[in-house]
Amino acid sequence: MRAGDAFDVTRAASVQFLKPIRFRLIRVLDWPTYDGWVWLDGYQLDARGDAVSRRKIFVRRDGLRPAVPIRATGKRTRRG
Repeated sequence: MRAGDAFDVTRAASVQFLKPIRFRLIRVLDWPTYDGWVWLDGYQLDARGDAVSRRKIFVRRDGLRPAVPIRATGKRTRRG
């Protein structure tokens, strides 16, 4: 886990994520936790991959999944 990594955080990581979120990691916090759990500092991302809020989340490390890349859906226009 490194700064800049993005994760799809689901219920597998913690029951609080009944509705999954996409999360970009800033850092792993050095706070006391239970074995296998971590505090993460980062940004919740919207559907376009833009940061919408900064959050600290408490999750099971083995419940985190790498984020599936977001595909651009907008049409490009050519200016002439």
